[in-house]
Amino acid sequence: MDLLLLEKTLIALFLAVVVAIVIAKLKGKKFKLPPGPIPVPVFGNWLQVGDDLNHRNLTDLAKKFGDIFLLRMGQRNLVVVSSPELAKEVLHTQGVEFGSRTRNVVFDIFTGKGQDMVFTVYGEHWRKMRRIMTVPFFTNKVVQQYRFGWEAEAGSVVDDVKKNPESATNGIVLRKRLQLMMYNNMYRIMFDRRFDSEDDPLFVKLKALNGERSRLAQSFEYNYGDFIPVLRPFLRGYLKICKEVKQKRLQLFKDYFVDERKKLSSTKSTDNEGLKCAIDHILEAQQKGEINEDNVLYIVENINVAAIETTLWSIEWGIAELVNHPEIQNKLRTELDTVLGPGVQVTEPDMHKLPYLNAVIKETLRLRMAIPLLVPHMNLNQAKLAGYDIPAESKILVNAWWLANDPAHWKKPEEFRPERFFEEESKVEANGNDFRFLPFGVGRRACPGIILALPILAITIGRLVQNFELLPPPGQSKLDTAEKGGQFSLHILKHSTIVLKPRSV
Repeated sequence: MDLLLLEKTLIALFLAVVVAIVIAKLKGKKFKLPPGPIPVPVFGNWLQVGDDLNHRNLTDLAKKFGDIFLLRMGQRNLVVVSSPELAKEVLHTQGVEFGSRTRNVVFDIFTGKGQDMVFTVYGEHWRKMRRIMTVPFFTNKVVQQYRFGWEAEAGSVVDDVKKNPESATNGIVLRKRLQLMMYNNMYRIMFDRRFDSEDDPLFVKLKALNGERSRLAQSFEYNYGDFIPVLRPFLRGYLKICKEVKQKRLQLFKDYFVDERKKLSSTKSTDNEGLKCAIDHILEAQQKGEINEDNVLYIVENINVAAIETTLWSIEWGIAELVNHPEIQNKLRTELDTVLGPGVQVTEPDMHKLPYLNAVIKETLRLRMAIPLLVPHMNLNQAKLAGYDIPAESKILVNAWWLANDPAHWKKPEEFRPERFFEEESKVEANGNDFRFLPFGVGRRACPGIILALPILAITIGRLVQNFELLPPPGQSKLDTAEKGGQFSLHILKHSTIVLKPRSV
């Protein structure tokens, strides 16, 4: 009986494959699809291109198939665009058509199937979430209100490094201390809270859960089950871990931060507006019935991932490049000393008069883009792009890293050279005013965190260069800047040990 059942199952599977091939051929006559490698039944191009769809591998495919190409990854269509003109079409001209977000089996878990802002589809829920998040997080008023805190946190990093005798001799993994700084920067805004040290038990727990969430979401390990649903049962163990991590994180956010803030707010005078932090505004929206409690927690989840880690990666990349280019580090230090005066610590209002510091930050974001493929886009309905038909619900990747590293548009792009932003690229900014340089995206789904990230980067990198000579550890001439790419992230593979010699000014 079992053999008969197996035989019937195999025949049914065979017939399903044949039907799928026939339908695909019939559709192929109707649609003009972008070029790409020839797919095979069921697997599409997955067996040809593999799981690791990072920015460099997709660049290699673009050189072969063109500025727009299509990969069929099992049942998913993946369209990759690799030119400024097509990026403008996707992100700006047809921003509504391509304004949704594709999700996958893992992101569905971590975002409650799009109950957040970053991964929800384009529509009323996204507009509501964006509006609710803008006032408490993404305005100039917020920058001016919290920049004193960011400056204090950067000052604390400098003080702690000076107190550590290892930092000036064998060196330290500076990232660990910078991670605490970034959590404090964002938790001040969110909850009016900070952690006193790297050993704070709550910080240790929070950091571990966020790190595990990031690892699970950014891994390529689960792609096979996402691309080919029939293989999804093999992902049961992986998805079970994802659900456990998601549950623990949301419970921690609720118990230790959201509920604590609710209690604190209930004991305060309601007319004391000066004490409001971001979560107070978000909880007000919940009380008005605009969002539910889950939405509140998913906003906190987005900030923990999107704001903290990405900015930390960029700081880490910037420091590594300055260590490896001492002449650039010295030039930056000279600007800071000359413009501000020796020993006068850089603050947020100084940014506009420090062009070389701004150029260093832009060059870091160009060469070492934290989100090199941006967050994937999706068209809910069939669309047209560059004369090709794009099937509904295709995943659209903009290879922003290649736009900023294509030698057709940039002179010697492989070099870390901030001076380029005074030469041929003098008018290029990080805000998306030029489609060759989109570190934060552009258009409706651009990253609103640019307004926080740029001053935090400037204050942190500026203070470190002002107070220390940044050097590789003894016996090394350079730091290892090998990359580690994820589903759409890019960070340094090995967290660097750095020697920080205090300057006498």
